[in-house]
Amino acid sequence: MKSLGDLTVLLDDFRKVVGLAGMSLPPAALSVETLPAPHKPPSALPSGKAAVYVFVWNGHCLKVGKVGPKSQARFTSQHYSPASSNSNLAKSLVAGHEKLGLSGITESNVGAWIKANVDRVNFLLSVECGIPVLTLLESFLQCRLSPIFEGFGSQR
Repeated sequence: MKSLGDLTVLLDDFRKVVGLAGMSLPPAALSVETLPAPHKPPSALPSGKAAVYVFVWNGHCLKVGKVGPKSQARFTSQHYSPASSNSNLAKSLVAGHEKLGLSGITESNVGAWIKANVDRVNFLLSVECGIPVLTLLESFLQCRLSPIFEGFGSQR
């Protein structure tokens, strides 16, 4: 479990990885939006953007995920409701909150708990960069941050 750390260093390191992969990343193609707890989920994925999002609680990365430009629900709401998709932060917290030393998290209150207690950071990437760079950013952040809840249990 690692914290997000210095965002400038994180972005500089990612730009190096992009270069090592033989790709380019124009300076304005990647921006960061920080939503400290308590936070309000984004209302939309900005037009022309894809994103990698990171949920952080108490200095620990909980989840890293990515969305393409047509994944509005995944970006805005699915991680706050356990019944919204097969894999999301809310479902993981309900099933594994003891792992974090938490009690009292239920399907009915987990969304409010996330908004009140979890920081969210959105890495917004211009769609012109392409899916390979988006996937590289997600993989880079997963490797760097070691999220507690990542993918399905059968994948761990």
